[in-house]
Amino acid sequence: MTLLDLLITRIRQDGPMTIATYMAECLLHPTLGYYSTRDPLGAQGDFVTAPEISQMFGEVIGLSLAQCWLDQGRPNRFALTELGPGRGTLMADILRATQGVPGFLDAAQIVLVEASPALQRLQAKALEDYEPLWIDSVGQAPDLPLFLVANEFFDALPIRQFQRQGDGWREKLIGIEGQKLAFGLGARTAQPALVPRLADTRDGDLVEQCAAGILTVTEIARHLSQHGGAALIIDYGDWHSLGDTFQALERHQPVNPLESPGQADLTAHVDFEPLALSAHAAGCEHSRLTPQGVFLERLGITRRAQVLAASLSGDPLTALIQAHRRLTHPEEMGNLFKVLGLYPRNAAPPPGLEP
Repeated sequence: MTLLDLLITRIRQDGPMTIATYMAECLLHPTLGYYSTRDPLGAQGDFVTAPEISQMFGEVIGLSLAQCWLDQGRPNRFALTELGPGRGTLMADILRATQGVPGFLDAAQIVLVEASPALQRLQAKALEDYEPLWIDSVGQAPDLPLFLVANEFFDALPIRQFQRQGDGWREKLIGIEGQKLAFGLGARTAQPALVPRLADTRDGDLVEQCAAGILTVTEIARHLSQHGGAALIIDYGDWHSLGDTFQALERHQPVNPLESPGQADLTAHVDFEPLALSAHAAGCEHSRLTPQGVFLERLGITRRAQVLAASLSGDPLTALIQAHRRLTHPEEMGNLFKVLGLYPRNAAPPPGLEP
């Protein structure tokens, strides 16, 4: 039985499901879910993340986190943590880049938040010289200072969508038409959490909510306020989002998100505003939302590219130049991706995110 069959059976029994429920089933079903069954990254997968584009990305991020550690008094034990570590490439680059920071790696306990058994196996191989601790959520992190990075993690968290009607909202749901899945709208309800959006929306406008993202950020912020550390959240999205950003990607091409459940990556743009406000409410500060290109340039990625280029020629040099452009140029990932830093109220923002 396919995941599509299971979802149709469930809808027939229980009625239409939310987009959040659909995303969770498609991505994380134990035997048929997208992340449970494959390595989705790279040319042979469905998408490529920044760490897979160039080692420079992880290197400068590692040095930013290491400087946070230095600025906060070099705690002798801390949790170096990544949410959704993919193949382990980013963490491996962070560890390599920080080898020259005295005491940093000796104090670090590697902690990975990963739900996919298939990706956990790849991470174990990439980090075989270390002893990572795998946990299910930030709430399970050790009671230590937390120096954390989340690159393209929040975009895969389940969302709900609501369309405005008068002073109420109708939730966008997934039901059945014939033997296929189809979108529809639920009954009009009040939705107290969306009352603030009545001031900046009109009838027919659609807004997205990500409760899982708010919960995760709240856990991070509480940890930082209690134990110290810093967090870098890097993803595509913007501040105060509006409109439908739910999308599916298969073999690097956009596809209908309802067509092949479990076979395509499902994501939505991140609305950083509620994440930042939730972090502040939970007791820590947040930086300005900063374009990825600006963030990486402030951390010296161009200088790093020049150092690497000095020993290259031909195709490898061309690939390095293209990777630098893809990560930083405004027309590539430079503006689409944003960076939000979280840090304790008595600390400075992470390097690269200064006011």
